[in-house]
Amino acid sequence: MRAVVHDKYGAPDVLRLEEVERPVAADDEVLVKVHATTVNRTDCGLRAAKPFITRFFTGLVRPKRQILGMEFAGEVEAVGSAVTEFAPGDDVFGVTGAGAHAEFVSVQEGGAIAQKPAGMTFEQAAAVCDGAGLALACLRDAVGPGRSILVYGASGSVGTAGVQLAKHFGADVTAVCDTKNLELVSSLGADRVVDYTQEDFTRNGETYDVIFDAVGKHSFRRSRRSLKPGGIYAETDLGFLWHVPLLALLTRRIGDKTVKLGITRHTKNDVLFLKELIEAGKYRAVIDRRYPLKDVVEATKYVETGQKTGNVVLTVNGESRP
Repeated sequence: MRAVVHDKYGAPDVLRLEEVERPVAADDEVLVKVHATTVNRTDCGLRAAKPFITRFFTGLVRPKRQILGMEFAGEVEAVGSAVTEFAPGDDVFGVTGAGAHAEFVSVQEGGAIAQKPAGMTFEQAAAVCDGAGLALACLRDAVGPGRSILVYGASGSVGTAGVQLAKHFGADVTAVCDTKNLELVSSLGADRVVDYTQEDFTRNGETYDVIFDAVGKHSFRRSRRSLKPGGIYAETDLGFLWHVPLLALLTRRIGDKTVKLGITRHTKNDVLFLKELIEAGKYRAVIDRRYPLKDVVEATKYVETGQKTGNVVLTVNGESRP
């Protein structure tokens, strides 16, 4: 099968398309023929081994897992002998640890995989689970009816998910993004949209129950005056804001405002929850650009500009279909 591999850390150019051995589904696994996957910031961080501490988990000198790719959507090719939930021919979507930048990927039946939402293309389905999973980790217990939230970086993969999920949970949502994405973010359900090129939300006098930094480009220090007493600053990105874990521990005991680090464990229940929202018309994937698998280097370079809106998708096996 064709797969994007890298046997050393470095810039996007270390990625290359090669023929590799096709995986075989274990007894409790599903072999998925991948129709679409994505390039996200996690893929970029793992490829570059940044921050350096990730090497202690992914390989100190060179990557242990040479095929990146977390999100996937495709068709079940084969199932292991113990699998009961899926059958060959089923359309599925989900998220896995790695390996989706390939024509086939094996996923545990009990992992973060489910039947693809009805009426959704493979490309759309591939662009759901990672960003939404990161947002869920921060927002599930933080927002609800009567609560106000500001989503900083509302036009990215995590941010577009955060706006939609916060509205679903009943929160009053203020979203911060750049000028070109104001209309998009408003269409996702934001009650108010702030153009950060024209206004600094920390200086307008407004306060919120939750501030969710979806891109790791702000900080608790800069945001704390915009939090209400008892407010929560929620963050997912450890690359830029490496001090967040320490703040999360300290603010549990000091002061009246809390830092929350969203630690994501992608689960089947989360994927099923998102499937339900999608089929009810309460959630949609936002896709910026689509690239064929062979153009993964170009796609990765674009992701690393930090200018993408929503998700960047790689098409793998043929054209997307409902």
